[in-house]
Amino acid sequence: MKRTIKKQIWLNREEAQQLQKKSKKACLTEAALIRQLLSGYEPREAPGDEFYKFNRELSHIGNNLNQIAIKANSSGQVSTQDLDTELRRLHAFQAAVEEAVFGYGKGK
Repeated sequence: MKRTIKKQIWLNREEAQQLQKKSKKACLTEAALIRQLLSGYEPREAPGDEFYKFNRELSHIGNNLNQIAIKANSSGQVSTQDLDTELRRLHAFQAAVEEAVFGYGKGK
């Protein structure tokens, strides 16, 4: 969409800081944030680094479990050691997520 109308606004220091902070949290430019607010959409904060770390770990566990399942289907046998390793990893992952998101688990 081509934008041909320029608007200039005045903000005090606190308002400017709030706009900058909110646009950074939403991973948007200040102009994009204002346009979204005008259209009635309030953007959410972008997820933190921890979200992406958890997502990668879950993907690795899922891939490993899928490889175990493929091997089991082709050979009719399951490596109990491999399966046990991935199940332990899955349980540790679940505990880490619960600790990070809900604040309980280790030491609580």
